[in-house]
Amino acid sequence: MSVLLSFRDIHKTFRARQHTVQALAGVSLDIPARSFTAIVGASGCGKSTLLNIAAGLDTQFSGQVVHSGDQTRTGFLFQTPRLLPWLTAEQNVAFVLEAQGSSRAEALQAARRYLHLVGLAGFERRYPTQLSGGMQQRVALVRALVVEPDLMLMDEPFAALDELTARRLRGEVLRLFHEMPRTVLFVTHNVTEAVYLADQVVVMTPRPGRIRAQISVDLPRPREYDDPQIAVTARDVIRHLHLEETETK
Repeated sequence: MSVLLSFRDIHKTFRARQHTVQALAGVSLDIPARSFTAIVGASGCGKSTLLNIAAGLDTQFSGQVVHSGDQTRTGFLFQTPRLLPWLTAEQNVAFVLEAQGSSRAEALQAARRYLHLVGLAGFERRYPTQLSGGMQQRVALVRALVVEPDLMLMDEPFAALDELTARRLRGEVLRLFHEMPRTVLFVTHNVTEAVYLADQVVVMTPRPGRIRAQISVDLPRPREYDDPQIAVTARDVIRHLHLEETETK
């Protein structure tokens, strides 16, 4: 399997007024093309920092980030929707296409098509305050997908949602991943979520973040969230997380 993205010996230190914090220490990781990779680890272990480095939002680090192509289109889905409150759902989505040079008519047409894909037909002209939290996150998902990214970065996108809504959106993400295969790098604290979604789960150590383990999820798709086999693999991931805790005591 070809590799779309590689982290090579990534080191990252945050400098505060009176001290420094080492966030990442020698992280090397290959992200296979058209695969779903989930990253789990304790709070503060550098998961989101690694995502920001992949997105080019953080350039103050040592090491290399290598993309397989000259230009890798990247979509980013954050924990909160970050929608512009003065724009409707379709305008929030169209905005990113217009910024890339599409005409307004083309951008709105694409926005409506993608909003329909995630079950938001009829809500295109609603403002964010008129949408539920789950619906807002769907709009944010569409905004990231509409640029047709090669690489999709997702930073705990369902953590702020109730469990029922989160389950629905996990199912939406898997359906879209099946219909429009792309490379996904997904950060989460939820081990079951990671195993349910991913082809591989990467476990990071507590700060400074290093790669503890890479666990393949050899389960057929489509998957059921409550499948006992998912629980078995999740326990293996948790074992590595507990190993981290033991070694830091």
